[in-house]
Amino acid sequence: MEQNFFLNVARSVTGYAWVDALDGFTKNNALAISQKYGFPDQLSCVLAARNVDESEAERFIDPKLRDLLPDPLLLTDMGKAAERIEVAIINREKVAIFGDYDVDGACSTAILARFLRFFGIVHRIYIPDRITEGYGPNALAMEALATEGYSLIITVDCGANSAEAIQAARHAGSDVVVLDHHQMDTVHSAANALVNPNRPDDLSDQGHLCAAGVVFLTLVQICRQLRNQVERLPDLLSYLDLVALATICDVVPLKGVNRAFVRKGLQVARMMNNCGLSKLVDAAKIGEPLNSFHLGYLLGPRINAGGRIGDQALGARLLTIDNEVEAQVIAEKLDRLNLERKDIELKHIAEAEANLISELEGGALPAVIVVSGADWHPGIVGLLSARIKERYQRPTIALAVKSDGRAIGSGRSIEGYDLGSAVRRAVEIQLAIKGGGHAMAAGITIANENIELFKRWMCEQASSQISTLDQRKTLKIDGVLSADSASEELYTLLEKAGPYGNGNPNPVFVVMNHRIIDIREIGKGHLALSLGNITGRRLKAIAFRAIGSPLGDFLLENRGSSVHVAGNLSINHWNGTASPQFRIIDAAVTN
Repeated sequence: MEQNFFLNVARSVTGYAWVDALDGFTKNNALAISQKYGFPDQLSCVLAARNVDESEAERFIDPKLRDLLPDPLLLTDMGKAAERIEVAIINREKVAIFGDYDVDGACSTAILARFLRFFGIVHRIYIPDRITEGYGPNALAMEALATEGYSLIITVDCGANSAEAIQAARHAGSDVVVLDHHQMDTVHSAANALVNPNRPDDLSDQGHLCAAGVVFLTLVQICRQLRNQVERLPDLLSYLDLVALATICDVVPLKGVNRAFVRKGLQVARMMNNCGLSKLVDAAKIGEPLNSFHLGYLLGPRINAGGRIGDQALGARLLTIDNEVEAQVIAEKLDRLNLERKDIELKHIAEAEANLISELEGGALPAVIVVSGADWHPGIVGLLSARIKERYQRPTIALAVKSDGRAIGSGRSIEGYDLGSAVRRAVEIQLAIKGGGHAMAAGITIANENIELFKRWMCEQASSQISTLDQRKTLKIDGVLSADSASEELYTLLEKAGPYGNGNPNPVFVVMNHRIIDIREIGKGHLALSLGNITGRRLKAIAFRAIGSPLGDFLLENRGSSVHVAGNLSINHWNGTASPQFRIIDAAVTN
């Protein structure tokens, strides 16, 4: 049967076929939603396109934590973990928190540290050095913590696959509780308790949680057990700003309780009660109510900057402290590190793309892109792989080649290809030294002499799957907008179906047959546009990181012409005023 394309766009500027997000059944569901609840058509269509049934629509637009929070005890080992931490609190033991250096790790660490501090528990935060120690617990660090008298070590956002390091801590006299969410092929018994909704024997159906979500559920269970043993309990809801930040930045699916975490967490974050987060908002010059975009693209990268090119513990420390002066100093330092990170990233991207173009020599893109550089910073390779993946729509692994004979890499995937599983397979066949992750992201360590072999192996094992995904590259369109209909009021209505992110994509609309009246470069590689229609109305638009891309080239070449552009409706806050702005993600010629 012949495919019907939205506005007859079978192949857009970026290589996508535009298709209607609604079919016959979902269109009927959208009509039912609109008629039953009186929702505007745009909101009803967005809900129906995300498979929200008419009977669930009202609950979906108002997700409540009390309705969506799962019973913590559904997670395997949760009872043992909560009991061991409860005993540590009652007996006032010294507790060490072993975290990760990314946003999820920093947030998980800060939540747990704030919880322990409420009870006056002596605790220490330990974040491993990204370059010298790598990800996750290592035997030397764990033994050192045990020797220092920390009778309980809690690993957060790591530890699920670190049996040897945990065993070292146990032999040195410490108990270990693991609170993690990373994929596991086998379950080890080294820890006193291992809570991970992605462990093979966990039946909780909560694998979409990030580590901060797992930590939050653990604290819920601990408070239940402590209710009759202590005079006062902490307000766990006050930690939801950090849970929301981690949930957005770790790009976990926004379904189930994750939607409530982010919705409620944004409300908490806007109150600016977390001193460190408040100072980071100031450093990022965010002059509007916080939303998911701010968490993922402005605050997250700054917290990550410490672990990438500075002090790996800065992020966790910032989110834990209550001293305004110290918080401001750390926030400003992270802001400076983020600027430095951007400069390094741009340099590395230019080198990577030059190498990639040279290797291709006019040939087709490989199924999986693997790039490497001898002088690349190991803390930047994750961002580097993400940028290349965005530009070429291929799973990408970037490797920082070190002088000790090893290459440290990080990868990002596309929807439909499980990169973490492929990396773990490479370790199993001894093509890589170590590695792991989840479907959309992975880390890897590989011997320098195996890089070329690894490239070929990745492409061979992924070729047919990526080819199939290429043939299915579609951009689902939720509807049509114009300079007349795009408004702040419409944006507010659409936000009721949020928060948007992985698992609940931002609604994509097409601004059709609008003329590019003005276009100019702003910032580093962005394009600002003014789109006009036949009525004379104009709509401001922006295309992020478009310079040098097929999308950017098309927009610049069509100045003064009418085009179709696809993207998301947003609000631009400037000098105390708010106005609609369209974020362009794709474009096509008019027929």
